[in-house]
Amino acid sequence: MTSPTTTTTPTAPAPAQAQAAAAPAHDTGLLLLRLAVGLTIAAHGTQKLFGWFDGSGLDGTGMFFESLGYPSGRTMALVAGLSETLGGLGLALGLLTPLAGAAVVGTMLNVIVSAHWDAGFFAPAGIEYPLLLGLGAASLALTGPGRYAVDPHLPLAPLREHRLATGAVALAFGLAVAGIVLFFRS
Repeated sequence: MTSPTTTTTPTAPAPAQAQAAAAPAHDTGLLLLRLAVGLTIAAHGTQKLFGWFDGSGLDGTGMFFESLGYPSGRTMALVAGLSETLGGLGLALGLLTPLAGAAVVGTMLNVIVSAHWDAGFFAPAGIEYPLLLGLGAASLALTGPGRYAVDPHLPLAPLREHRLATGAVALAFGLAVAGIVLFFRS
């Protein structure tokens, strides 16, 4: 007696298996984006704060900010430098990612409106570069940092477990603060 032969057709992996298989690629992509955006913007912040990487430091950046119509140029340079440095390092590390992204987005909005808007879209003087950095930071604030980050290891669940709403609220806060700063610009 022969047993009937059955042919099996390959089946797609179950959704959980497919998601687990895609996770390393997803997390690696987020890590690369975090490092590129975060370290680039942190380097810009250290130019403002310390004059590193051929930057102007607080005094030079403060004079530039005053020429753009910001009151208290040196103070504004300190705020921008800290936002960029700490926000950029936060993104690179995946630490408090929604807030780090919001700090960068708010700063980039000010950069676009005050220094690049009239020059059009394309670099070297247009909005292309700060827009790309700001949108990269916004993307990370909304998606979360991935598993290769500090956030998943934080002790408080709201900080550890990323939610779209958390990123959206953080971005709204960053945009509101940026709007307030722009309001006081003459």
